[in-house]
Amino acid sequence: MSRLGKMPISLAGKKIDIKIQNGRIEVKGPKGELSIPAVKGILVKIENDYLFVLKDEQIEVHNKDYGLARALINNMITGVSAGFEKRLKLEGVGYRAQIKGNMLDLQIGRSHPTELLIPEGIKVTVEKGVLIIIEGINKFLVGHFAAEIRAEKKPEPYKGKGIRYEKEHVRKKAGKAAKGKTG
Repeated sequence: MSRLGKMPISLAGKKIDIKIQNGRIEVKGPKGELSIPAVKGILVKIENDYLFVLKDEQIEVHNKDYGLARALINNMITGVSAGFEKRLKLEGVGYRAQIKGNMLDLQIGRSHPTELLIPEGIKVTVEKGVLIIIEGINKFLVGHFAAEIRAEKKPEPYKGKGIRYEKEHVRKKAGKAAKGKTG
């Protein structure tokens, strides 16, 4: 049995509404609403401010699907009540970012600016030109867009220039040893 799937999800203090209808699980909260298709063989039960994800005994459900369903529902509940946030930092001389309409404009050491379309449902802000803050209710979209930005210029291992997550540690390599020093 899935260890993750067995854990109850606490709903205490969260102003959310959960509906299961037409083969979908819908969660509404103060920040918005999300829905996913219901996983076959999974039942959802709410009792005493806790949400339980249960297996239907008549339908065979794999543990991975059971744990996945619980994780997706938990992410939806967290998203509509508190939201998700990723922070990216630009390191390098002349590296900066700015928002132009629904585009994120990056100056990252190329001859031309790199423009990325900001997806629907995500709020992007730039502080001091070097800190990009991505916020939203959908954990996947927030993480995917942050990874897309980081992939434009990953931190290089010698000087650490590039785009990194705010608390990411970049391992640095030693440079070339000087030639002919010993002789």
